[in-house]
Amino acid sequence: MFVIFPNLAGMTHDPTSHRGALANPCGRFEPHQREAFDDGWWREDDLPPLATTLEQDQARRIISTNDSPDIPFEQSINPYRGCEHGCVYCYARPSHAYLGLSPGLDFETRLFAKPNAAALLEAELRHKGYRCRTIAIGTNTDPYQPVERRQRIMRSILEILRDFRHPVTITTKSALVVRDIDILAAMAADGLASVALSVTTLDRDLARLLEPRAAMPTRRLAAIRALANAGIPTAVSVAPVIPGLTDHELERLLEAAAAHGAKSASWTLLRLPHETRELFNLWLEKHRPERRIHVLNLLRQYRQGRLNDATFGRRFTGEGTLSTLLEKRFQMAMRRYGLIGGQARLTRTDLFAPPPRPGDQMTLF
Repeated sequence: MFVIFPNLAGMTHDPTSHRGALANPCGRFEPHQREAFDDGWWREDDLPPLATTLEQDQARRIISTNDSPDIPFEQSINPYRGCEHGCVYCYARPSHAYLGLSPGLDFETRLFAKPNAAALLEAELRHKGYRCRTIAIGTNTDPYQPVERRQRIMRSILEILRDFRHPVTITTKSALVVRDIDILAAMAADGLASVALSVTTLDRDLARLLEPRAAMPTRRLAAIRALANAGIPTAVSVAPVIPGLTDHELERLLEAAAAHGAKSASWTLLRLPHETRELFNLWLEKHRPERRIHVLNLLRQYRQGRLNDATFGRRFTGEGTLSTLLEKRFQMAMRRYGLIGGQARLTRTDLFAPPPRPGDQMTLF
């Protein structure tokens, strides 16, 4: 069930403007579901735009681990819960239900920051049993979303990783990543850092609707250029590819990324787990009603009749003829523009060394 702001069309100011979701569904673990209805008392007074709130999340651990067979990392860090970028298709939205909040508007307006992330990371890296493996950041919510400008949690994490000489890969939709070029370039010189910019479309108007608070495509391409010029291995992630909406841009997008200095590329198919399916359907109804049925039917062809498939090995690309054709287009375009597949994989762990702390006894050798 969804709580939808009624009569929005008649308002001067839409309270959901500049937001990706158009509804606030109850989390799937909630004991009660709510459904809006018109009881005759609704007043068409203008409502203020929804504000973003930020709360502190005092985490006890910061490094998450996984053993999924179809992703290239075993460790990850998420400095924030929720994401103000508001990408309507974001597969991380359902994670907000674990907090008792909605994967809809709550996900992009009720954020949680982990201010103790750097301290936790240092403690975990100093643990005697720690084994150095590349840490991936940006695999769930974006570490460079707008609140990072003030919070600087991501930068504090990078400072720890730099001091410990620990490998890191970053994925983001934000041009804010260039702020940390000083740290990333120094790490990249030792083979310890790489960055991927996620670009969904080159169409500015479409991007503003799909990803209302993420950096514009031109700014992401400019970030690729700045990172590449600083000697940082930089990739473009065409993610997600939305059949019938953005898939026709694949070649142009890879060409633009290569022209701006990207050396590698990857793509993933649109994923719609749990509440994200209805959120995306509502988005199509409002913003692309003439394409809604076509887009969803194409996605079902990739997913063997379903809108989502969480099966390892198929969840990122789908399967069948359309998936094979898209992969062939991707491979041909990569060869044409001199790109290699995937983000640079950092396997160098021999440099990892916890720095001495004040008061530590120095070794003789």
